Amino acid sequence: MSHWIELDKRYFMDTGHRRLGVTLVRGEGARAWDDAGKEYLDFIAGWAACSLGHCHPIIQEALREQSKRLILASLDVYTIPQIELAELLISSSGLAKIFFCNSGAEANEGAVKLARKYGKLHLNGAYEVISALKSFHGRTLAMVAATGKPEYQAPFTPLPEGFRNVPYNDIAALRAAVGERTCAILLEPIQGEGGVNVPPETYLKEVRALCDERGLLLILDEVQTGCGRTGTLWAYEGFGIRPDIMTVGKGLGGGVPIAAFLANEQAACFGPGDHGSTYGGNPLCAAVAGAVLRFIMKEDLPGNAVRVGSYFRERLLGLQEEWDIVKEVRGRGLLLAMEFTKPIALAMAKACCERGLLLNPIPPQTIRFMPPLIISPQDVDRAVMILDAAIRQIK
Repeated sequence: MSHWIELDKRYFMDTGHRRLGVTLVRGEGARAWDDAGKEYLDFIAGWAACSLGHCHPIIQEALREQSKRLILASLDVYTIPQIELAELLISSSGLAKIFFCNSGAEANEGAVKLARKYGKLHLNGAYEVISALKSFHGRTLAMVAATGKPEYQAPFTPLPEGFRNVPYNDIAALRAAVGERTCAILLEPIQGEGGVNVPPETYLKEVRALCDERGLLLILDEVQTGCGRTGTLWAYEGFGIRPDIMTVGKGLGGGVPIAAFLANEQAACFGPGDHGSTYGGNPLCAAVAGAVLRFIMKEDLPGNAVRVGSYFRERLLGLQEEWDIVKEVRGRGLLLAMEFTKPIALAMAKACCERGLLLNPIPPQTIRFMPPLIISPQDVDRAVMILDAAIRQIK
């Protein structure tokens, strides 16, 4: 055990196991190096946050230039990077208003808070939000209640009221759950931590129609799927709908902490004093996010997600044909998953890590792939070669 791992175990609360057992000290593009100098191909990418890979020159330049000008200012004043980023996000999403925060959980909290005020103003005080089983919306107490995973909820009961969880991709269950207290439906366009569950093309259209029929707000959590990961700038574009409220984060900052929630004109009902954030949309992170988003759009990284993601999927399907232990390959763009017939996800991730590939296991049986949007077919070939060797070893 290295010195750094010993210190980590001594000082940190045991909130999550660092399951791969490596200490990273440097990164460049899709690669990272540990404290012993070993190189890894990183297909976790900060849980999809490092959209441009590690330490991209665009991010370095934005950090360097903005840190010489202004790092933080209160919301009592205007700052230019925040306004420029807001304009970029609003013009690219078709929504009308925005609020910046620091993490996806905060963005989802803000979206639910906004929906509750909307319910008070327009839906006779309705406050309930319906979300999906196997979803993930964050680790705050309210977002644990929104997240449809009983194992996450049980240690923290009683949970905040006002949330109902129904099966994902089940429009009948969703329709049955809507009642007089319902103000909004909160969904991931594609479930990430739940196992990269992609709904059929009709599902989100049916949800949109249900919301329109009942006068409810549709909130889409695009914290993981947004910023080009699924092959369109926003995943909802690939399903032919538009939400009333959208949350974004992770890949927006390319590795620096920034998130936001956006709303259409009708849903954007906050007034002065209704919400706030000390660090939300600070000039430093806003400048980086603006540079990241402009690069994603200029270099057509959503297109790269389609091209390389399709190639990656084909290679993974080839492994499925070769190995009967591979049950399913699924996903869209560069958000993919491989499910096994046996509970070997963690063993697979560790075996790949030993060979220089960092992967995210979703125990017991699924591996999730979230590589940077800049990866190449050659990176995919190397990853598949390592996966094949790890399957051969474990099988």
